Amino acid sequence: MLTHNRHMTFNPKSIYKPTFIFRKMSYRQIMKNIKLIVTDMDGTFLNSKHEMSPEFPEIYDELKKRNILFVPASGRQMFGITQFFNENENEMAFIAENGGYIKYQNEELFADHLSEEHIPEIINIIRNIDGATVVISRKQKAYFETDNQEFADYVSQFYKENEKINDLLSNRNNDVFKIAIHHPEGAEEHLYPYLKEYEKYNLKVVVSGKNWLDIMNKDINKGQALEKLQQSLGIKPEETMVFGDYMNDIEMLKKAHYSFAMENAHPSVKEAARFQASCNNSFGVLATIKDYLSAELAL
Repeated sequence: MLTHNRHMTFNPKSIYKPTFIFRKMSYRQIMKNIKLIVTDMDGTFLNSKHEMSPEFPEIYDELKKRNILFVPASGRQMFGITQFFNENENEMAFIAENGGYIKYQNEELFADHLSEEHIPEIINIIRNIDGATVVISRKQKAYFETDNQEFADYVSQFYKENEKINDLLSNRNNDVFKIAIHHPEGAEEHLYPYLKEYEKYNLKVVVSGKNWLDIMNKDINKGQALEKLQQSLGIKPEETMVFGDYMNDIEMLKKAHYSFAMENAHPSVKEAARFQASCNNSFGVLATIKDYLSAELAL
């Protein structure tokens, strides 16, 4: 049984007002022995301003004391994730590029590369979609060819290391993680219908956010990345808690018994998850973790 730590500032009374909803059973009855917590970033862990809760350092310290590994998992570039966790980067694990790149304690565990075969034709299709902008994500940098400075500033939030070039097709090699496409009016309606045909070429075409669509190798997703991490660390799905909000999180949710869709999640994500957390603007991920830690103290 866990004993109260004098540094713990959480109020155990909060367990009587949980900020998350279980569909069938009380979390007191079913949630225990968590060893791994994995969360999507945008729309999930971060609020709509792409900010992290100021409570995170304190909660992270409590997770460390209990040997619970906290893992951000995102469609972002690796640099775009680790920038939020500079103080703890060397002891954490990260899943970047929608599962195409995994690091643990600053060591590379897995890196996938997209076949170059269909990249030119995909880029040409995107160039002919009104309003669409393409980003090619590689290990060291992400590249785009638009002169729109507003987009350049925006994409820098997700791809910290980036560069504008004149022609994406002139900068080809074999280290592409994924093709990311942005549409200001919505990816599901304005991008997916034009690009879904590439699924027949052993590629995965997934809506990864309201305005983003990603193209990767077929077997690459956050779920297979999480499974690799679980196997490497000897952690079971029933010892794993996962949070997500969009379709690129669904495979990951299926690899954890304690799978949470955010209140603001896409309907298909809510259907895939077992449980629901409060919205990202209420920092529902940390609220759920906080409730779990408080419940552990009360047992």
